[in-house]
Amino acid sequence: METIVKLYTRNGCHLCEKAKAILLNLKGKYGFRYVEADIDRSDELTEKYGLMIPVVEINGEEVQFGHIDELFVEDLLRKNKSSYLS
Repeated sequence: METIVKLYTRNGCHLCEKAKAILLNLKGKYGFRYVEADIDRSDELTEKYGLMIPVVEINGEEVQFGHIDELFVEDLLRKNKSSYLS
C-alpha cells in the first residue's frame, strides 16, 4: 500500500516552507506520495486549519501541526513502512 503524506499549507507561511523542505527530504528516503493542499483555496480548510498550519497528515491521519519535527515524522514513516512489510 502506498503511503500518502499531505501537507496543509498557504502562501507566505515560513513554517509551511520549512515543513515542505522536511517532507521533500524524507520523500527521497521513504518514497511516499507527497500531496500539498493550499488552505486558502477552500473556506472549509481555512476554517479547519487556519491557526494550525502547517499540518502534516499521513494516510489520512493528522500527525503534527505548527513546528514540524523531522525526527518525529521520520519515526512515523519508518513505523508505517515496517507495518506494511510485516
